[in-house]
Amino acid sequence: MAHVSDPSFLVLHALRLKGFIAADAVADLTGLAPAEVAAQLEAFKNEELATYREGRLSGWSLTPAGRTRHAELIAAELAAAACKDTIDAGYRDFLGVNQTLLGVCTDWQLRTVNGEQVVNDHTDAAHDKAVIGRLREVDGAVQPVCHVLAGQLARFSGYGPRLSTAVTNVENGDVDWFTKPLIDSYHTVWFEMHEDLLATLAIERAREGEG
Repeated sequence: MAHVSDPSFLVLHALRLKGFIAADAVADLTGLAPAEVAAQLEAFKNEELATYREGRLSGWSLTPAGRTRHAELIAAELAAAACKDTIDAGYRDFLGVNQTLLGVCTDWQLRTVNGEQVVNDHTDAAHDKAVIGRLREVDGAVQPVCHVLAGQLARFSGYGPRLSTAVTNVENGDVDWFTKPLIDSYHTVWFEMHEDLLATLAIERAREGEG
């Protein structure tokens, strides 16, 4: 049975993954009730683990102490769940698909015309159709990885459905779901899943691939 994270950790983890996030988005991401999220965020604020910023863009972020606490808790969770080897294997499988996904995203944004790369203005329907087909192939390769990860840590269970929704939306003509930021586009969810794996395994993104 998959390990189920403590709700307070899920809130802290959402701040770690997103960097800066509104309370309602934390509730959406974690599946927790908005009132529970609000209470937990206030508790983190009182403990100086999180800070709230108001303005044109309002939201929550971790303090340095919050990042330290998160690192301690995520390491303890991985040890308690006794699944490090399986998560690490899933991470390696994810990396095996990652470069392909990045190439697909590049080809969505750029295309070759007369031997030169130009911004894709999406007037070449055949090009776009082929790239969308490759995105579906990527999704087919990563869904088993999502399934394995979710079978170990329940907090990974949202990635498979979110990726599937994004690629289906793209296939149905809503192409914002390919790479657009600030929505659950395929690239947005993929980046978040990558960050989740790095955080879970205590790997710094800048040092990924070393050793």
